[in-house]
Amino acid sequence: MTERQTGGSAHEVATLAGGCFWCLEAVFELVRGVERVDPGYTGGSVPDPTYEQICTGNTGHAEAVQLTFDPAVVSYGELLDLFFVTHDPTTLDRQGPDAGTQYRSAVFHHSPAQREAAEQAIASLTASGVWKDPIVTEVVPLADYYQAEEYHREYFRRNPGSGYCQAIIAPKVAKLRKERFAALKA
Repeated sequence: MTERQTGGSAHEVATLAGGCFWCLEAVFELVRGVERVDPGYTGGSVPDPTYEQICTGNTGHAEAVQLTFDPAVVSYGELLDLFFVTHDPTTLDRQGPDAGTQYRSAVFHHSPAQREAAEQAIASLTASGVWKDPIVTEVVPLADYYQAEEYHREYFRRNPGSGYCQAIIAPKVAKLRKERFAALKA
């Protein structure tokens, strides 16, 4: 797995796309063991795209988050569980009101072990019947990752009263708090 050295300990990196990166950022910032959440763009063909470019749907990029996490505190499998709990992996190129390829569900793996874990998570969810429709989450290798512009960082924290935050992000955060409270930071 991809590791980053942080303060003398090895941390791993995961890259996930599940609709708007503001939603994923707000969710994963709360998770114990997640040290950093970087919203950005990946999976496309245009180098160093802007938000305006990816919003056209023509660059092939997905809005994503790159998580730096401590695997001694939270495993990659646990992150995948939280990912699948807080977005709908059955809607192709859409999450709620957000539509387009930039809002697709995808796991961008950093290693064969991450690929295998993602495929196993999807197989397990499929077998469980949790979702009535087929899971359409892509599992693809990570290529280039471009950090989003500064104004996208900590969006929910800085704009909690905005309509989008109240209607779309707050319910995802509430669901996480209700269904996976033990996974959250104190």
